[in-house]
Amino acid sequence: MSALTPSTLRIGRRYRANRLEGPYDALVIGSGIGGLTTAALLADIGWKVAVLEQHYTAGGYTHSYARNGYEWDVGVHYIGDMGAATTARRLMDHLSQGQLQWAAMDAVYDRFFLGDQTFEAVAGKAEFRDNLVRHFPDEVAAIDRYLELLAEVSSGMRGFALSRLLSPGQLKLVQPVLRRLLPDSFHRTTRDVLEELTGNATLIAVLTGQWGDLGLPPARSSFIIHALIARHYLHGGFYPVGGSWRIAETIIPRIQASGGEVFTYARVQQILIENGKACGVLMADGERILAPCVISSAGVMNTFQRLLPPDAVTRSGYDRLLRQVTPSMAHVGLYIGLKETAEALGLPRSNFWIYPSADYEGDLQRFEQDPSAPLPVVYVSFPSAKDPDYANRHPGTATIEVVAPAPFAWFERWDGSTWGQRGEDYEAFKQALGERILEVMLEKLPQLRGRIDYWEISTPLSSQHFNAYARGELYGIDHTPERFAQHWLTPRTRIPGLWLTGQDIMSCGVVGAMMGGVLTAQAVGGLKVLRVLKRVMGGQ
Repeated sequence: MSALTPSTLRIGRRYRANRLEGPYDALVIGSGIGGLTTAALLADIGWKVAVLEQHYTAGGYTHSYARNGYEWDVGVHYIGDMGAATTARRLMDHLSQGQLQWAAMDAVYDRFFLGDQTFEAVAGKAEFRDNLVRHFPDEVAAIDRYLELLAEVSSGMRGFALSRLLSPGQLKLVQPVLRRLLPDSFHRTTRDVLEELTGNATLIAVLTGQWGDLGLPPARSSFIIHALIARHYLHGGFYPVGGSWRIAETIIPRIQASGGEVFTYARVQQILIENGKACGVLMADGERILAPCVISSAGVMNTFQRLLPPDAVTRSGYDRLLRQVTPSMAHVGLYIGLKETAEALGLPRSNFWIYPSADYEGDLQRFEQDPSAPLPVVYVSFPSAKDPDYANRHPGTATIEVVAPAPFAWFERWDGSTWGQRGEDYEAFKQALGERILEVMLEKLPQLRGRIDYWEISTPLSSQHFNAYARGELYGIDHTPERFAQHWLTPRTRIPGLWLTGQDIMSCGVVGAMMGGVLTAQAVGGLKVLRVLKRVMGGQ
C-alpha cells in the first residue's frame, strides 16, 4: 500500500459559506474529542449540529499528520481502559459505531528513568502492586493504601461529575453535602497526600512518574487528576489501530447522520450575543451562522478572552473568574522518522519517561530559572511499534514522538509571526532545542545513533497556530486543587444559549475530554441524551 499523504489525513469537510445547510440546532466550536462527543450525542437525539474547526483537519489533539513518508499522532500516545467493557470503552465504541480497534501495549507500558535508576509501571492491578512491592518491600502498607485512595477518588468522581450538571442554585444547596461525601484527598495536592503514606521520596517519584500526562509536578497537581490518570492506566495502555486520526474519522458519520457536518478551515471570529443570549457565530469570512445553542470546545481561556464580546464577558463576571485559573504548561514535540521497521530497531510498545532525578519540583524549578539546566522531563513514545497497522501504511519505516516542556516565554519574540515564515533565528533556535532533546533520547536508545532519517520539531507557537491555544498550552487550564474547586467550570455558562465542553469541564486527556463532552450533551439534551447513555451503558 502506498504511503499516506497529508491530504488523506484531512478529516472533515472544508468550510465554505455556500456549503452550510442550516438551520442548525447547535453549533460546536472546535472538533477536539470533547466537541465531537457532544455533537455526536446530540445527533443521536435528532439534533442537526455543525462543528466548526479552524484547523485543516478535525480531531483537535487527536489528529495525525503525514510528511516525508511518515505519519505521527500529535496528542494521542496511549489511552487506558480500552481492554474491557469499561464506561470509557462503551462510550468510545458507541461514538465510533464500533469501528475503532485497540491494540494493547507491552505489559510494561511506562518505563521511568530517574537519574541512573529504572522502574516500570506494569499492567494489571495485582501485577502493578506486586512490581512496586518488589522494588519497595518495606512499603507494602503505603502501596496498598495508595491503591485504596485511587479507588476512593474514582468513586467520588460520580458525585463530582453530577454536580457539574446542576444549576448554580441547585449546586449551592447540595454543596455542603457534597463536601462531606467527597474524600479529603479531593481538596489536596498529590504530594501532600502521598507524603502522608510514605517518607520514601523514590517511591513517591515512581507513583507520580506520569506527571507529564497532567502537566504539573506532584507538589502542584490536584490528587484528583493524579488518581484519575493512575487508575485509568492501571490495566495498561492501548493504542488506536490505524492511528489517532481514526478517532475523528469514525465519529463524524454519527454527526452527519442527522444532517450535521464537521467543517474544517472554519475559523470563528466571535460568538454572537443578542439581548444577552448567545445566538450564533460570526465567521472569519464575515458569514453569520445562527443557532439557539452555541457550544464552545475551544477552552475557557479562548472562549472568554477571545471569542466573546468584552462587554458580555464583563457583565457575566468571567473576567474575574478567569483570574482564578491559569493556562497549563507549554511544550515542544519532536517527530522522528527512521528508514527501518520498529521491530528491526528494537522499539518497544511502551513509553519512556526520562527524568534527571526523583526531585521533580527541584528539577523543574532549576529549569525554569536556567534554560540550560537539564530538561525536567522527556517523554518518548513509539507509535509505529504500538500500531499493528502502521507497517501496512508505511512499510519499511518507523516513527518516534518526543515531548518536553518549553516555557512560552522562550518563544514570545516570535508571537504573532506567520507559521512557516518565522525567520532563520527561530529555525536555528528550534534546531538547537531539537538536537538537545534528541541527545537525551539517544542516551536511552543508543542503537538509533546515525539511523535517523528525518526529524522536525513543533513549538508552543505550533500549538497556538493549529490548536488555537494562545500560549501553546497542552492541557487547557492547570489541574490544581484550586481548579477543581471552581464551581463555574460546568457545561452551563452564565450567558443563556452558551455552553462549554471538553477538557476544561472535567479533566485532561482523551477520556477526560470525552467525559466532559458527555456531561455537556446531557446538560443540553436532558432526558433524551440520558436515555441514549443508559442504552450505551447497558442499562447501568
